[in-house]
Parts: sequence; C-alpha cells; structure tokens
Amino acid sequence: MEIFLLPLFAVAFLTLPFVYIIRKHKSPKQARRAFIVNMCSFFAVLALSIILPIGGFIGAEAGETVSNAVNNSAGLGYLAAAIATGLGSIGCGIAVASAAPAAIGAVAEEPKSFSKALIFVALGEGVALYGFLISFMILNKL
Repeated sequence: MEIFLLPLFAVAFLTLPFVYIIRKHKSPKQARRAFIVNMCSFFAVLALSIILPIGGFIGAEAGETVSNAVNNSAGLGYLAAAIATGLGSIGCGIAVASAAPAAIGAVAEEPKSFSKALIFVALGEGVALYGFLISFMILNKL
C-alpha cells in the first residue's frame, strides 16, 4: 500500500505550485520560480533521504520495540484524540471569530442584547469543549 501512496504524495506536492498559481493568478516568471524552488527542495529532500537513511541509526533492541509499537493500536487512539481536540479547537476559533465581533457590535448598539450575544459566543466555545470531551473518552478507552 505504501508503494502506491508515496508517488501519489510526491505528485501532489509537485503540483501544489500550479494550484497556488491558478488561485493567485501569478505571472509566468513567478510561477516558473515557484516550480523550480519546489522541484529543487523535493529532490534535495529525496537525496538526503537516500544518503542519510534514518533506519540505520536504530539498534536491534530498539528495532524490536519499534515493531511492537507499530503493531499496537494505541497509537491510532492517541492520534484520534489529538485530532478530536485539534479540530474542535479550530472549529471553536472559527465560530468565535465570526460571532464575537457581531456580538460586540450588537451590544454597542443596544446594551440590552448582552445576554443574547453572550449565548451565541458561548455556543461557539462549546465546540472546543465537545472536542476535548471526545478526546478524553477516547483516552479512557486505551
């Protein structure tokens, strides 16, 4: 499976400058420079990964520990908990970023609307609490 994913990621990273150029409507000279920088950095990382293999630094005892850790599914649980917390926090930030300025404007125009505005901001912050709660439940199952 990894044999198919690595070339896919390589092609995706090599096409990123083209997506950026299409989105930002860059000039052809800037587009060429961005593509050359991307190609040079790609091949530099590729050459370094061939010249300096990371696997050669691991001893036999550490290799057994790594293989046991890879086969253990607890790592995926930790990853799921991190993703739940991270995405919940990002969602909270997006919600509060749009609700808080509107609430401040509403309160500035009419001070009686403070409690209603506070509820909308608190609902946005609740998203982060839900993400934390889900990650806490995941960690309890491990």
